[in-house]
Amino acid sequence: MIDNLPTYISLTFGLTTLITLQLFIWTIRNSNSELTRKKATPIFIGLTIWLTIQAVLAFKNIYNSDTNSFPPKIMLIGILPTILTIILLFATSKGRQFIDSLPLKNLTYLNIVRLPVEIILLWLFINKSIPELMTFEGRNFDIIAGITAPIIAYFGMTKNKLNRQTILIWNFICLGLLINIVVNALFSAPSPIQKFAFDQPNIAILNFPFSWLPTFIVPIVLFGHLTSIRQLLKHKTKIITNEKTTNG
Repeated sequence: MIDNLPTYISLTFGLTTLITLQLFIWTIRNSNSELTRKKATPIFIGLTIWLTIQAVLAFKNIYNSDTNSFPPKIMLIGILPTILTIILLFATSKGRQFIDSLPLKNLTYLNIVRLPVEIILLWLFINKSIPELMTFEGRNFDIIAGITAPIIAYFGMTKNKLNRQTILIWNFICLGLLINIVVNALFSAPSPIQKFAFDQPNIAILNFPFSWLPTFIVPIVLFGHLTSIRQLLKHKTKIITNEKTTNG
C-alpha cells in the first residue's frame, strides 16, 4: 500500500471497484437470454476470486518489488489474462452468444464508474502517487465518458431519442479516451518501458487497491465498449435494448 495516503482515497476506490462489479453482474442479470442470466452467479464468484488474487499480489508487493523486469509484472500477471479472456469471448461462438445477449443500455450505464475514478485519480495526483497527466487537468479526458454515459443511456435506449450512429460514435470516442489514459498510465509507471513522468511516476497502479484499476475496472469498461460496438454494428436498422425476456 502507498505510505501516508489518506484512507478515504483507498476506501473510495475500493467502493468504486465493488460498484463496477455489481453493475457488470446487473448487466448480465438483465440479459435477454435465460442462459446468460444463469451465468451471473458463477461469473460473480469468478471475478471475486480474480479480485482477491490481485489484492494478494499487490499486498505481497509482487508488482512493485522489481520495476526493472520486462515485461512489467502487472502487465504479465494482471492485465494479459483479462485481454486474453476478452479475445476468447469474441473469438468463440459461445462467447459471442454471451456478448450479443447483454443489454446495451446496461453496458452504457456501466461507464458511470469512470466519473468517481477520475476524481480518485485527481486525489492520487495531489498525494504524489500519479503524475498530473493521468488526471483531467492533464491528458486524461475520460471523465467525459462518465458524465455523458447516463445521458446516452437514457435518451438513446430508454427514450429512443438518439439514433444508432450517434451511440456508435459515442462508444468509439469513449473507447479512444480509455485507450489514451491506459497508454499514458503504462508509460508513466516505473518500468523499463517508462517514457515520461519520471519526477512523479505512476506508482498507484502497482499498489493495493489501485492495482484493481488496470486489472479489473479498465478491462470491464473495455469489454463493455467492444460489446456495444459489436451490437451496434450488427443491428444496423434499430437499437436493440435487450429488454429482459423469458425466451432465452
